[in-house]
Amino acid sequence: MIIISVLAAVAIQRFILLSENVEDRALVAGIKELNVRETLTWTNVKLSPNGWDSDEIVFSSVDKDLGSEYSWNSAPKTDGGKLSFKSRTINLIRDSSTAISAGKWH
Repeated sequence: MIIISVLAAVAIQRFILLSENVEDRALVAGIKELNVRETLTWTNVKLSPNGWDSDEIVFSSVDKDLGSEYSWNSAPKTDGGKLSFKSRTINLIRDSSTAISAGKWH
């Protein structure tokens, strides 16, 4: 019984650590996805007949909905926001887009 109890305690701890690691990796993947969307949107704006005009146009066109498991604590703003995946939350900063480069989330 003692051996089974020790093994169960170790297994539960590993499961908790694994769950936290998965949530952290999901947040990193979400940030990468935001950056890909930002770059794609910026490129489309640059190639449009009007070209790049302002960061606000790019920001408002980026799809910031990453799916049902992700949530923003409040709506994301042009300078960032708090992104959550399940129980994990990260403060994001967004560098504005310019005429020569896409915005970047980090």
